Order: sequence, then C-alpha cells, then structure tokens
Amino acid sequence: MIGAIIGDVIGSRFEFNNTRDYNFELFTAQNSYTDDTICTLAIADAILSLESFQDKLLEWCRLYPHPMGGYGGSFARWIASNDPLPYNSFGNGSAMRVSPVAWAFDELEDVKEWAEKTASVTHNHPEGIKGAVAVAHAIWVFRMGLGNQAFFDAMDQYYPKFDSRNYPKGGFDETCQGTVPLCLKIVAHATSYEDAIRKAISVGGDSDTIGAIVGSIAEARFGIPQEFIDKVLTYLDPLMIDQLRIWKEFH
Repeated sequence: MIGAIIGDVIGSRFEFNNTRDYNFELFTAQNSYTDDTICTLAIADAILSLESFQDKLLEWCRLYPHPMGGYGGSFARWIASNDPLPYNSFGNGSAMRVSPVAWAFDELEDVKEWAEKTASVTHNHPEGIKGAVAVAHAIWVFRMGLGNQAFFDAMDQYYPKFDSRNYPKGGFDETCQGTVPLCLKIVAHATSYEDAIRKAISVGGDSDTIGAIVGSIAEARFGIPQEFIDKVLTYLDPLMIDQLRIWKEFH
C-alpha cells in the first residue's frame, strides 16, 4: 500500500495547480500527505486490528483533521457526524484507500468482498463500490503475477470495452467512473513505477488521488525503487511510520 502513499505525496502539490510537465520534480518542500494517505492507513489499521472500517476511518481522520487539501465536503460531514451513515457517494475516495485489502487476502473473492466493505461505509453507491473493487482486483492480478492480459480481461468486467491505447488529459473529476478507468489506462501504458507516477501526475485533474490509485496498482506491477520509499517516509509523522512498520511485519 505504500505505493498509494507515495503517489499521494508526489501528487499533493499539484491537486489544485496541475502540471503537464512529465519531468516535474518528484519530491519538494511543497509536498505533503493528504486525506488519501490517512484513509489508506486507516484501512490497513482496521484489517490488522480486526476493528470496523468505519471506526478506524473516523479515528484516523479525526486525529488528522486538517491534511493538505482537506477532506471532501460530504466526507468531512461524515467524519464530524455523531451518527455517521453511508451517503451514497460515487466519489473516487473509495478507490484511493482500498489498496491494503489486495495485499491482505490471497483469494480473489475475499479481496473483492473486503474491498466492497471498505467502500460501503461511505461510498455505497454502485459506482463507488465498483471503483474500489476494480482497483483491488487490479492490484491482486499483478500481485499474483498473472500479467497484462489477465489485467485487461479483469478490468473489462467493470468497465466494458476498456481501452488501454490512449487516455485523455482532462479536467478535474472526483468520481470513480471518471477516475478509475483513467488510472487503469495509465498503468497499462507505464513501463516502471516512476513512469506510472509521472504519467499520473502530468495527466492533470485530481492529481493526488490519481497518483494514489495509480501508485497502488503500479506497486504490484513493477515494485517500487527503495529511494522512493525512503524519501516518502520523511513526509510522514511517527504514528504513520509505525503503522507502515506494523503492516510490513504483517505482510
């Protein structure tokens, strides 16, 4: 799941100030973690602690109330609610936080079942659930070494006529149906983890979340250069680093 966190941190400074420059500087003083990192760590913590996804999302997000870029309006209200309920969202937040599930379970049906559970506490719209399940399935395919054709075949189940040949450089779209197919196409075009991240950020749009989703899948496909892992840790606080350590021991 650290692939998602790296993508989030690298994309953070471009979320509201997009770049089209493929050769941008990856790590600067303007980068930080965002809600994508916080929510991903919350999902990992829930899996390891056997506590509910709702409880851990609330715990982590309330612990970090003001991340770079803030939280989306509906999700922020959910965090602040005394009785938080799913709100039928199809936003891309369900897809950016799901990656730990794909590493925690070896059987595809378990991956898909638990991916749906991570989404449904907030993003219980069919598109919100589909986005999370598709990303988890994509990670699982590459984690299991099943290759590109298996990836294309799997993604066609969620997004029919999935076409990896090109992808648009478009506007800001926070929906699963607008974000996830784009991220899948970027991974399909990529030749390495770094290439995937550079393509993800230079496409524009919701840069930190596109970076997180692409990074989570690219980790499984390519692996991650150690220097990227070492660098991203300098942007995280001790609690986050400790959670990553515990996760690594588990995995």
